[in-house]
Amino acid sequence: MTTASMGLIGVGTMGSALALNIAENGHDIALYNLDPSTIDDLISGAGDLAPRLTKTESVEALVAAMPTPRAIVLLVPAGGPVEASIDALLPHLAPGDTIIDGGNSDFRDTMRRTERVEAAGFQYLGVGVSGGEEGARHGPSMMVGGSKASWEPLRPVLEAIAAKFEGDPCVAHLGPDGAGHFVKTVHNGIEYADMQMIAEVYGLLRDGEGRKPSEIAPLFHRWNEGALQSYLIEITGKVLDGVDPETGQPMIDLIVDQAGQKGTGRWTVIEAIRMGQSASVIEAAVGARVLSSERVVRQAASKVLAAPETTTATFDEGDLESALMVGRILAYAQGFRILKAASEEFSWDLDYARIAEIWRAGCIIRSALLDDISQAFRSDLPHGRLILADEFAGLLETHIGALRRVVAQAVTIGLPVPALSSAVSWYDEVRQARGTADMIQGQRDFFGAHGFRRIDKDGDFHGPW
Repeated sequence: MTTASMGLIGVGTMGSALALNIAENGHDIALYNLDPSTIDDLISGAGDLAPRLTKTESVEALVAAMPTPRAIVLLVPAGGPVEASIDALLPHLAPGDTIIDGGNSDFRDTMRRTERVEAAGFQYLGVGVSGGEEGARHGPSMMVGGSKASWEPLRPVLEAIAAKFEGDPCVAHLGPDGAGHFVKTVHNGIEYADMQMIAEVYGLLRDGEGRKPSEIAPLFHRWNEGALQSYLIEITGKVLDGVDPETGQPMIDLIVDQAGQKGTGRWTVIEAIRMGQSASVIEAAVGARVLSSERVVRQAASKVLAAPETTTATFDEGDLESALMVGRILAYAQGFRILKAASEEFSWDLDYARIAEIWRAGCIIRSALLDDISQAFRSDLPHGRLILADEFAGLLETHIGALRRVVAQAVTIGLPVPALSSAVSWYDEVRQARGTADMIQGQRDFFGAHGFRRIDKDGDFHGPW
């Protein structure tokens, strides 16, 4: 089988874009949405692709409009809507049919749903899709979890609609059940960290130096031509260039400073803690979004809580560039360590090099670093840690001083840099051969008789307190 009969439930922004992508790659697709007018709007604007799009009025009609074996993509909100879609589909499916959840589902839900759907005699794929509306329309990065038997018949279609990096499709089967959605969750956690660090640097230039958006934008455009080249650096420059057509003011200056989130960054931190891994940079980014939502409290606090005597500074642009480089490396390092912990816990056998490769195009965190990350994982990686690879250890040594200077300046003038400061703290924790946990163990033994190990002899011991 080289093609698949496709259906799609959820014709919103992402669903509409993906439907056109599928149709453009030569596949007819049946569509169902709770609000049928969205399908009408899609078809009316689809031009030459319209004949490949079929509107259906119910889930039953959607299934009936497709020959077997069917592949039905769900692009509905995570949680209840996914469950409702599965409930509606199961009575109408035939053996060999596959349900594909392309939303941001919790991987633990995907594991459970895979078991349920397969027990009913059908197939299930949990597919993390990254790239936003533009990616869905012209080629996303896709992280596939499920059985190989479910993946192989659909592989030609998914490879055709995926983003391409030098001809290589940015899609891969990563493992069973929830593997794809977990990798997408960690992808989003890294995305949170990267976005937060970029926002922090923007804040230092805006509030520390008093620069206008039009004065900051060229810096990001220049950075995007060098080692920091990435989608997020690119769009940051474009956001700073944006002008409100009604007022003529910089668009960024009119945006309320409250960041939304759909939960994947928080899930990354929760799962890291469950698996005993540090995700401090990602956690700082999630915490910053949470605190951004408390705008009224922040406005009140700004009038009550004391600020430093000096609240301005001049930042070296090279230091800011280097700080972002170090922060990005450490966020990737934390993310891949979490992936390794999950792979071991769930026996997924994740291919970290391939994950880096499918993130090189189509996805939100695509950056120039990913080729080096892929190569590092294909080499003999010391202790399995990205930061110990020759390439990255060298980069960290070169740039860590700049991150220290930026964080120190920011703290001195009272500007928050939670993710950047977490990055330098994590770096110092990792490189410290003897840390301070000996005191924690002493305290635990003092109040709870938990015991400790000694550096000079084997066994468990208690102190003389």
